Amino acid sequence: MTFDALLKSAAQRLQRAGSPSPRIDAEVLMAFAASRSRTWLYTWGDSECPTWEHARFDALVAARAQGQPVAYLTGEREFWGLPLATSPSTLIPRPDTETLVDVVLARAKAPSGRLLDLGTGTGAIALAFASERPMWQVIGVDVRPEAVSLATHNAQTLHIANATFLLSDWFASLGVPPDGDAFDIIVSNPPYIAADDPHLSEGDVRFEPRSALVAEGDGMADLMHLIIAAQAFLSPSGWLALEHGYQQAACVRQALMQAGYQNVESVQDIGGHERVTLGHLE
Repeated sequence: MTFDALLKSAAQRLQRAGSPSPRIDAEVLMAFAASRSRTWLYTWGDSECPTWEHARFDALVAARAQGQPVAYLTGEREFWGLPLATSPSTLIPRPDTETLVDVVLARAKAPSGRLLDLGTGTGAIALAFASERPMWQVIGVDVRPEAVSLATHNAQTLHIANATFLLSDWFASLGVPPDGDAFDIIVSNPPYIAADDPHLSEGDVRFEPRSALVAEGDGMADLMHLIIAAQAFLSPSGWLALEHGYQQAACVRQALMQAGYQNVESVQDIGGHERVTLGHLE
């Protein structure tokens, strides 16, 4: 059977199973199963698929039809143009989160500085920023040892030397920095989904670690904690930038202003939703 025929059949199966992107899913899984690029599949799709590659592809499609995320099946997801290893112990990097990277890059005007990424997961945000600002010191922390190991692996694989990753429950293991060692920018994509949110039973989210998704207080508890706690770790005029749910922007803006942050604003993601809110200290 040709690659083209297998892809057509798989895309139809995944569409029936409810995949939002059946053809792309099929192509990514076939490229992984056959150790070839998607460009190769476009060019040589009329070639016969070897039996073992066919069998491997069928198994992957079956898992995807059951809802397993493509990023977990292939063990990789691209973010900011960087191929990142993924695992079920971390959230899957999403395009909406690139908004957070855009926001902090626009404010990282100094030739050098220090950025802290809280709840780093795969290291996506930290590594994207570090790749663009190689003279900055970037630190990512996560409460899960598996995430710290994965982010470290991604940094080493990508040869990004100015990013390091530490085990910490938010700021707990860092200690209040002395003068001159505070952070110029603190960023986070924390848990911000309410425990009763129906989206938790839909799509890829069903398979992602709940601890990285759900927060108390209708999803606001971790955001509120970071807004207050970050002040002890920010340098004068240092920025705090937070990703949040599309309906939470007004609450986050209010909390930042009440805590004394200045120039508070929200920024829309690629879908037009207010996804990132930020402010700085005086």
